[in-house]
Amino acid sequence: MEKSDIESGVVIGGKELYPKMTESPELRWAFTRKVYAILTLQLIVTVGVSSVVFFVGEISVFITTTTSGLVVFFVSLLLPLLMLWPLIVFAKKHPVNLIILMLFTLSISFAVGLCCSFSKGMIVLEAAVLTATMVVGLTIYTFWAVRRGHDFSFLAPFLFGSLLIILVFATIQVFHPLGKLSSMIFSCVVSVCFCGYIIYDTNQLIKKLNYDEYIHAAISLYLDVINLFLNLVGILVHT
Repeated sequence: MEKSDIESGVVIGGKELYPKMTESPELRWAFTRKVYAILTLQLIVTVGVSSVVFFVGEISVFITTTTSGLVVFFVSLLLPLLMLWPLIVFAKKHPVNLIILMLFTLSISFAVGLCCSFSKGMIVLEAAVLTATMVVGLTIYTFWAVRRGHDFSFLAPFLFGSLLIILVFATIQVFHPLGKLSSMIFSCVVSVCFCGYIIYDTNQLIKKLNYDEYIHAAISLYLDVINLFLNLVGILVHT
């Protein structure tokens, strides 16, 4: 079997991902594999780092009982947002993009661990299993549907509008917290939204993105998975 690497220009044999495909199927398959390899590494790092934060009780005690711990908590939540800018700027500059991506992943992983540390272990495990099941299922479905000629690009305006509403609603929650039932409903809506994003971003990966946009593709899918997981935790916490 022939092997390939996008950056070296060597090609791997493969089938068309969708009808009337005008580009090289081999290069698109290689690009897809590269993105999922990066995504897998990100998720492994996230599981490892967040597990340490979750199981080392001293960390959550430090966060909840000290002023400096509270500062660390808010910094851990803001740091991933601040790192998005250099990620965008250096997205196509190898290997700087991979270094920044790893730092971004580590900051997200720490924040995820802190969020999970306030939930029961069984809830976190159930949310992880549900997330894995949904991500695998939606990914397989999208590849199947795209191969049969479906295009999910039409979801973009609906998902963007939904995300804006979610962000505004989440900001309002900071000042006017919702009740238990309302919080669960909100988490359900957000989960559905990010399920849509998984389908949309997978579609973009298969059909739209350029070969040098592997960082963009990996970040998009990674954030979809993380947001889906956190909101599933929110649903289970409030049930």
